[in-house]
Amino acid sequence: MRPPARDALARAQRSAVHLELRDAYMLDDPGYIAWQQGVRLDRGERSTWWNGWHDAVREAVGRGVAVRRARVVSEPISDYVSYEYGNTFTNLAAGEVVRWLPRRRATGLALPSMDFWLFDGEQALFHHFTGNGRLDEDGREYTDDPALVKLCADAFEAVWERAVPHEHYRPR
Repeated sequence: MRPPARDALARAQRSAVHLELRDAYMLDDPGYIAWQQGVRLDRGERSTWWNGWHDAVREAVGRGVAVRRARVVSEPISDYVSYEYGNTFTNLAAGEVVRWLPRRRATGLALPSMDFWLFDGEQALFHHFTGNGRLDEDGREYTDDPALVKLCADAFEAVWERAVPHEHYRPR
């Protein structure tokens, strides 16, 4: 499998943007299962939820990389998106800026068919998921193709413009 997004994030100089388009990922994830059973992350106990991804984001932001994440979600939101929403404080603590776009407000936007990262507006990383929300066996595809990179950049900015900042988004 190709290297994870954190490797590309470590090389980013200016920006890293992530567009999420699914209403569920890895439904067998132990963290999600625990959440379904009522377990919630304790904001005050950072050591219980801070991990390598948070370190990578914090390091990138510290060197001036703008890290933004936009989530296009169906409403009413799925249980999994509710789980993500409740844990978004971890992304924010690391330095990401997060926005939410209700899917019905995405009408008219031309969006890629899958989630992606875009690094410095020069390299895209597509994520290929199976039907049950797991990365498939060869689930990461990097490209420097200018047309695909532009498609991703335009799609992300169109979503970002319509999306609601996390602190103002109230899921239905």
